[in-house]
Amino acid sequence: MTTHGDPATPAGTPTVAARTGPTDAGEDRPATTGDDSLPAALAGLRAAIGAARFPLALPSAEPARRAGGSLTDQLDDYLLPRLRRLDAPLLVVVGGSTGAGKSTLVNSLVQARVSAAGVLRPTTRSPVLVCNPADSGWFRKGELLPGLTRTTEPSEDPRTLQLVTAPALPAGLAFLDAPDIDSVVDANRALAGQLLAAADLWLFVTTAARYADAVPWELLRSARARGAVIAMVLDRVPPEAADEIAAHLSEMLAAQELGAAPLFVLPETWVDGQGLLPDRVTAPLAAWFARLAADADARAAVVRQTLDGALAALHPAVEGLADAAEEQVAAADALDERVLAAYRGAHRTVEQGLKDGRLLRGEVLARWQEFVGTGEFFRTLEARIGRLRDRVVAAVTGRPAPASELRDAIESQLVTLLRGVAAEAAENAYTGWKAHPAGAALLEPELAHPSADLPERAERLVREWQRGVLELVRAEGGDRRFVARTAAYAVNATGLAVMIAVFASTAFIPTGLEVATGAGTTVAAQTVLQAIFGDQAVRTLAAKARADLLDRVRALLDDEAARYLDRTAQARPAADTAEALRGAANRVEIARNRSGLAGAAVAGLPGTERGGS
Repeated sequence: MTTHGDPATPAGTPTVAARTGPTDAGEDRPATTGDDSLPAALAGLRAAIGAARFPLALPSAEPARRAGGSLTDQLDDYLLPRLRRLDAPLLVVVGGSTGAGKSTLVNSLVQARVSAAGVLRPTTRSPVLVCNPADSGWFRKGELLPGLTRTTEPSEDPRTLQLVTAPALPAGLAFLDAPDIDSVVDANRALAGQLLAAADLWLFVTTAARYADAVPWELLRSARARGAVIAMVLDRVPPEAADEIAAHLSEMLAAQELGAAPLFVLPETWVDGQGLLPDRVTAPLAAWFARLAADADARAAVVRQTLDGALAALHPAVEGLADAAEEQVAAADALDERVLAAYRGAHRTVEQGLKDGRLLRGEVLARWQEFVGTGEFFRTLEARIGRLRDRVVAAVTGRPAPASELRDAIESQLVTLLRGVAAEAAENAYTGWKAHPAGAALLEPELAHPSADLPERAERLVREWQRGVLELVRAEGGDRRFVARTAAYAVNATGLAVMIAVFASTAFIPTGLEVATGAGTTVAAQTVLQAIFGDQAVRTLAAKARADLLDRVRALLDDEAARYLDRTAQARPAADTAEALRGAANRVEIARNRSGLAGAAVAGLPGTERGGS
């Protein structure tokens, strides 16, 4: 057996370049020097992460949810409880690949069969924590890993933590046998990652056959990024290949900036009747842990480095969450804009329909001609403009049927237009969302069409607008002599003429299209109204009626768009989520720098350790 390290100093005894002394045993104290803001800052960060939501189906959403869950677990499982008790026993989480021999190694180190080992995989389904009887109170209270239920019996439930005491294990040190990091059971893999994030020291166990596997190296890189203290065990190494394999693994560790991690090489060997490895095989590793357990300063240095590394890793991790939160808000805005653009287009179509004369085609034009007069009336209109007032009164009195038919035609034409633009807007919004990953996840088939009750609401809208036009005529003509002369029927006839004028153009200036479409209709509408009210009154009436109609249409279309917008409103994260996350992370970083933890580094860890052959 050979041991590499300074013979004058116990191999692997960690020291810290700059640190404050450890707290007194049993003393409950935050890891700050005259400043207790770090736990408060971490609690604030915990709240900010807990409030962050990533509901929209974006590529960054699921990774952000997993990262947020991992950060929350680490805060609850390790950072907050460890800050409250720096002097608590050092927790060594033993992790590794399936069949690496973790449980056998733990049993051998504590000289008792405390964790089940066998050929069936996975063997370790729920974690097993082994400590000296003097330390059991700390772990039984559940401050570390509070989400795991404590038990003293073996369990199949991965959310339980079996507590076992072993007098052979020195006080101040505890081993936690974790499930396989590459387990075929998803829950086991997730739990293994959670437990490793709660470790003061990570002891990775791999084998000569599997040391180059991808999964362990992914976790080792994560450990390096967190500044955690790591030790490695290379198990089941054929004696004739020990030097070659150990050298290769050392090169791989150095390439990943993990060259300072102590490496223990255990030869391939037999187990005794209790399933334990021979003492000569585990002696170097057991001695290394014994020296660590006996040195309070060394344990404190390990804790402080891992704690500081975990704190330092929070900022970039939270920055990633903030970026994902901003993507959520941007995606919600983009989805809303696609809907709003579709319904803005619908509203513009209605506006254009009130300008270009299209609404005067067909039935409305025919009913208007019947209502105002005959073709001869249109041909002689200009020649008889001086006698128009009398002719209008004679034309519109006593003709209720044409008025009713005209009103119905106007209603039908408008309802048809509204149903068409609503259908087109729904289809455009649906297509826009379907092309966006977040929008596609929010869609339901009925959104591709207008609301089922849209036809009824459109009809109600037009009827209410028509009544509003009549009220407008009454209000505008309240002091006009014609109202007194012709009574209510004149108001009704004038209101219909106003509706026709709104259909024709905004300012009653016929365009080529209007003239081609409605012949003299536009001129007739304008002249009839001018004869009654005068030019300015005509313009005022038409402008108000048109604005009222467009307002009602906008409200109708807004209700249709709300079917989409309500979905993004429910899924949209708070607009200040990213700001809250970054602010909380900055406060943690400031508190960390003030605490004296920042920059803590363990020195003096041994290089390669080989078990005896």
